[in-house]
Amino acid sequence: MAGAAECGWFGSFLCFLGAATALCYLLKWSWRTWQGFQVYVLSKIWRTDLREYGQWAVVTGSTAGIGRAYAIELARRGLDVVLISRSQDKLRRVADEIESRYGRKTRVIQADFTEGHSIYPAIEEQLKGLEIGILVNNVGMNYAGMLVNFLDVPDPEKRITEVINCNILSVTQMSRMILPQMVERRKGLIINMSSEAGSQPQPMLTLYSATKIFVTYFSRCLHAEYQPRGVTVQCLTPFIVSTNMTHNIEVNPLVKSASSFARDALSTVGYSSFTSGCITHALQHIALTIFFPGWLRLSPFCVRRVEKFAQESKQQIEERMAQCQKKQE
Repeated sequence: MAGAAECGWFGSFLCFLGAATALCYLLKWSWRTWQGFQVYVLSKIWRTDLREYGQWAVVTGSTAGIGRAYAIELARRGLDVVLISRSQDKLRRVADEIESRYGRKTRVIQADFTEGHSIYPAIEEQLKGLEIGILVNNVGMNYAGMLVNFLDVPDPEKRITEVINCNILSVTQMSRMILPQMVERRKGLIINMSSEAGSQPQPMLTLYSATKIFVTYFSRCLHAEYQPRGVTVQCLTPFIVSTNMTHNIEVNPLVKSASSFARDALSTVGYSSFTSGCITHALQHIALTIFFPGWLRLSPFCVRRVEKFAQESKQQIEERMAQCQKKQE
């Protein structure tokens, strides 16, 4: 009888434990679903007024792709824009487009972020006197135009330095430069462009993946430090967006255009400080986390498969790179 009573008590305990676990998971996923609904659905209805942060927005890498799309969308929402990139001609074209279409003031600063520390004193001098409410640290570059092993690009010593200068140094130095005035006014927004490639270690994109996880950690830590002082630091981790970096891949339900991504991502401001930027990329992130976790990506079997795929698609990608280069010229 005692044994039967013990079994009955143990069975009841297991039932209670299972029910409590199921309830915890239900509450967790319900909360995440509600958060996702707020960030990606309600945000499009009740948008944050970006003009509250200040008169000017600064956008790095603003002559093409996501940077250009952000600059145009910020102007459309009522901000004056400082455009920073390396091509004076392209800067002027984007500035003219913003001024003619939206009637906003612009300034252009020519700078090559691959050059390192030497460019920042000149940028800082040209930004003096502006009430900068928003900084978009968008500029970035990949290690190579395709999936490759760490050393399989021409002149890797130079390329490593350029990628680190562009992807890491630019984010930290531009934030260091503009953050003090935001703290003084107790108001400001810094948007840092990370990547889905930084959410898990990604062989064959080794340096790019590593620099993007730096951006993610830097952004989230900076947000925790300065949110109490009125400054929001938002980190974006987009999946594939059709830009020059992705060889202008065709837009489809999984691939966003730059303009569409910028529009959706800017709507999440005020709703999330760490986001994929749009609902399709958020869903892809969830799927990849479940079906393609880090341990699988790092396995010898998976790396061999990626290497094989890279070799098979090399010619096609080189042709697309050549086409993109012609368009840029």
